[in-house]
Amino acid sequence: MVQCGIATRPNWDCVYSIPVRAKTAAAILLGLTGITAWSWRGVVPHPGGSPPADEILAAERASPNTLIVDFRDDITAQELAARGLLEEPVSRFSATDRMYRIRFRTPQDAENAARRLRSDPMVESVDHDAPVSLFPEDWTPTGPPVDAPECANYDRSGEAGTGFPNDPCFRYQWHLRQVGLPAAWKLGQGRDVVVAVIDTGVTRVPDLQGTRFVPGFNFVADNDKTDDDHGHGTHVAGTIAQATNNRRGVAGIAFRAAIMPLKVLSRGGAGSMAAIAQAIRFAADHDANVINLSLGGPFPVTPVRRAIEYAHRKGVVVVAAAGNDSRSRVSYPARYPDVIAVAATQWDETTTFYSNWGKEIDLAAPGGNMRVDQNGDGKPDGILQNTILPSGNGYLWFMGTSMAAPHVSGIAALIVGAGVTRPDAVQAVLVDTARKPKPVSSTSGRRIDDHYGAGIVDARAALQKARGGRGAASLGLGAALALLGLGGIRRRERLGGARAWAFASALVLGASGLFFLPSLGTPAWLAESPIGEGALESLASLLGPAGQGNPLLWSALLPLVAVALLFGVRSLRPSLAGLAFGVAGGLLFAACAYPADVRFVPDFLDRAWLATNACLATGLGALVLAPDH
Repeated sequence: MVQCGIATRPNWDCVYSIPVRAKTAAAILLGLTGITAWSWRGVVPHPGGSPPADEILAAERASPNTLIVDFRDDITAQELAARGLLEEPVSRFSATDRMYRIRFRTPQDAENAARRLRSDPMVESVDHDAPVSLFPEDWTPTGPPVDAPECANYDRSGEAGTGFPNDPCFRYQWHLRQVGLPAAWKLGQGRDVVVAVIDTGVTRVPDLQGTRFVPGFNFVADNDKTDDDHGHGTHVAGTIAQATNNRRGVAGIAFRAAIMPLKVLSRGGAGSMAAIAQAIRFAADHDANVINLSLGGPFPVTPVRRAIEYAHRKGVVVVAAAGNDSRSRVSYPARYPDVIAVAATQWDETTTFYSNWGKEIDLAAPGGNMRVDQNGDGKPDGILQNTILPSGNGYLWFMGTSMAAPHVSGIAALIVGAGVTRPDAVQAVLVDTARKPKPVSSTSGRRIDDHYGAGIVDARAALQKARGGRGAASLGLGAALALLGLGGIRRRERLGGARAWAFASALVLGASGLFFLPSLGTPAWLAESPIGEGALESLASLLGPAGQGNPLLWSALLPLVAVALLFGVRSLRPSLAGLAFGVAGGLLFAACAYPADVRFVPDFLDRAWLATNACLATGLGALVLAPDH
């Protein structure tokens, strides 16, 4: 294990007058299914390669007497015993993933064992262990905390808490405005996305009471109690998903997302990199969509790298802090290829004095600088969230790349909630929409420099791109299905003039409008109104649980009902057909790329449900346009 720390560091007449064979239309359909990849193509590969020899040597020196050995998962207890070593479980999960800590009396004994184990076919990796520790710059508050009553109470007579969001201390969260909030909340709030916070644990302080939690694990005490006894993890979780518009405290980025607390660091900030590796695998195996790693260190650790690769293969976005060493070397695990590495900015959008930099930096986000008050609000320019104190809780400013990473994790959750789920696609959206910071006068290609990567993450631009790409894909698939359906009709009417426009309009409506009402997020007029949480939840319930997943909407029912009621009106048939094909496109896209959880349908049948209803809607559209006999 290595020394590691929380990083303080169309012409429609033409289209429908051309005979289209079903075989040709199917080919077009297959081609259009790649529209999503085209929309989010071009993410710059994260630099990889083997760790430098000096880092490997330094890791050995950091913990010369202790090894972390990752055996093959299929090794038996008898085979383990035959090796004559005293394997110490990292947690209860060692029994299944076969990762153990082994201690030796002397460095030489450890080195001799390491050589033998590296040649053992039942061993996947051998690394030296070292304790994990927190970096002081990252979490020690250097400014006065916000007075609790100021943030805890909503003053109806004053200006604090008016508008959206109505959290009274949102006015101190300059960092959320820097990344494009609250404008982005009109497009999405990360509903039903799960973000794993691998940290010191998370305590449900008052301003997190309205945040949804899913079960996590405590890898320090090897139990299910994941409360924070330090403060760092709760602060990080707040930035990601603090309860918002609740007339209390401050706001969070993806406030409709759920937090999965995974405690890997103790009250004193100590822990194990092996536990971090197991926590990453736990998150990937328990349906996390995003993992936040506000921790890091100078040494590479194979189990952590392999765990990140595993999570990436399972479709999890991994975000990590670059480190707070003020040096030109990005910390691990942010340096690994499948991780989005985040540097820190301050209020004036320059990178902070403590932030690491290097070619591995992907993005920059607010990390804060509590040594200054550049915006002149009388408060230090740190990152403000509700977290625990030695006695109770409070609203504190922290600073560090540990605070920058959760900004990116929160925005990643917004993107996943908008329907872009593959990790590489999420990263491409983030990178493609990052904006040039104020101090930068020129750019080189898609990267600004090794301090900012692609630039400062922009939630509003990212959500616009994510939803635009999804709408284009749905519309393209709807058009392809229209061609496929029409291809099976030998004789059909020409759709010219107004009828063509009626067909096209309904196709667009079905593909990207009506069908996606539940996932469009809160309309601007409603988000900015003082109606409150209850009305928003009532609207979501009307459109579907959690704003998504209503089986009446995620089906061919809408066009079926429309056809049943209006088929007798001949002039409306083009519109009915367009609606059916559009809904079919949306359903097919959802089956291929969108994490739609259809209520009352078992999870393993969700995609089958969507694909089947897409076929039904396609057949319905073709039936409507078939000539009368």
